[in-house]
Amino acid sequence: MSKINNISLRNGLAAAALTLAATAFSGCDSTTTQNTLPIYGEREPVERTVNGETVVDTVYHQIPDFAFVNQDSQRVTQEAVAGKIYVTDFFFTSCPTICPKMKTQMLRVYEAYKDNPNVVLLSHSIDPAHDTVAVLKDYADRLGIETEKWHLLTGNKDSIYSIAENYLAAAREDEGAEGGFSHSGDFYLIDQQRRIRGHYNGTEEEDVDRLIQDIPLLLNEKKDEKK
Repeated sequence: MSKINNISLRNGLAAAALTLAATAFSGCDSTTTQNTLPIYGEREPVERTVNGETVVDTVYHQIPDFAFVNQDSQRVTQEAVAGKIYVTDFFFTSCPTICPKMKTQMLRVYEAYKDNPNVVLLSHSIDPAHDTVAVLKDYADRLGIETEKWHLLTGNKDSIYSIAENYLAAAREDEGAEGGFSHSGDFYLIDQQRRIRGHYNGTEEEDVDRLIQDIPLLLNEKKDEKK
C-alpha cells in the first residue's frame, strides 16, 4: 500500500474514532429537566432485597480510580476530586489546532469558579513523552493558573488513553494528524460521584457558556443531598 493510501487510511480511522466519541452520548440518557442534568454512560439494573421486597437500583457508569502527576510534581488521584464537581479534557501542549482554543475557553471556566473550592479542573496530556512536569509547569505559568484549582496531568500513556475511554472521549496517536495526535475537543462535566453529567464543545464559546451555567445545577444537587 502506498504512503499516500496509508495516510488516507489513518486519517479515515482517526475521523471515525472522533465521530464515534462524539456520538457515544446519543445512546445514553440525555433526559434532562430545568433543574437537573442527565447521567451519561452505560447503566445496569441491580436487584436487592429490602424488608423482604425486591428493589431495583440503577448502577451508573462511573469514572474509575486514577493516578497521575500534575505540573507541580504532585500525585493526583481520585481523592483530589472526592466530594467535588470537576471539568476535564484532553490536550497536548504542542497542539497546533484546537488546543489553544480549548485552553482559552477553559480559562473562562477557571475564572468563573476559581474561588469555589467545590469545583476543580483536570486537563490530561495525551503526549506524556513530551509533556513532562517541567513542560506542564511552564504551560501553567503562561496560563497564569493555580495548581490546586487546575491540574495539568501527565503520566503513563496507556493509563491516560484508558481514562479517556471512560470519559467517552477520543484520544489517540495519529501520524497523519497535525501534531501527531487526534483527540476530542470536548469538556466533560463530572459530578461528586464521578458520573458524567455533561459534555460540551471546548472550542465553542456558546457551548462553554452552557457548561458554566450547568455547574450550579450540580452544586445545588450536592446541597440538596446534605439536607
